[in-house]
Amino acid sequence: MGVIVVSGTGTEIGKTVVTAALAAAAAAQGRTVAVLKPAQTGLAHGDSGDAQEAARLAGSGVTGVELARFPEPLAPATAARRAGMAPIGPRDVADAAAKLATEHDLVLVEGAGGLLVRFDDRGGTLADAARLLGAPVLVVAHAGLGTLNATALTTEALRARSLEPLGVVVGSWPEVPDLAARCNVADLPDSAGAALLGAVPEGSGSLPPEAFRARAARWLAPALGGVWDVDAFAAAVR
Repeated sequence: MGVIVVSGTGTEIGKTVVTAALAAAAAAQGRTVAVLKPAQTGLAHGDSGDAQEAARLAGSGVTGVELARFPEPLAPATAARRAGMAPIGPRDVADAAAKLATEHDLVLVEGAGGLLVRFDDRGGTLADAARLLGAPVLVVAHAGLGTLNATALTTEALRARSLEPLGVVVGSWPEVPDLAARCNVADLPDSAGAALLGAVPEGSGSLPPEAFRARAARWLAPALGGVWDVDAFAAAVR
């Protein structure tokens, strides 16, 4: 897989940290990696964005690329319009990812918010970019109550667009999981119709980069370059 699109079931669920873990695991295998953030919103010029943060955690050999930045913390289309700036469309994203794929072994495209958040006023979304690329989409999900419905809606939207989800990763696994989170380990694959491929512990993004890189493979299944075992994890949290 030269390109993987990383989407989520919503905002603030750990997409950037999951993207960083994917990059770290690939880099540890000797692969060159680029992290592409099509549209960064809610940050001032000069602040570290998601692509830069993922690259910082994953290692100096990982390239972070941002196509556009809009100052207000809104959907990219809305933020671009309010700022009087040109939006980023799906074709822009696909072209940038395709170019990076000629220079790197793996390109990780991290979306903004959920799968169908609009990039532009024509209704272009991350799903449209994934379809142009022919790339698989990894879904980052919340651990607890409500995640089954949100994840099922996201994977259903992917399949409606002839896109197959690569799998699901829990973006922030709580240190003390409640009953819903523990049950969701078994129920998420059925709801999503896709394998559970990892769980990143909450707070992992605050680790020193060296510690993050040393642990990243433990959070991801072999299909994502790690050693995480879903059966052992389910048994441990049951």
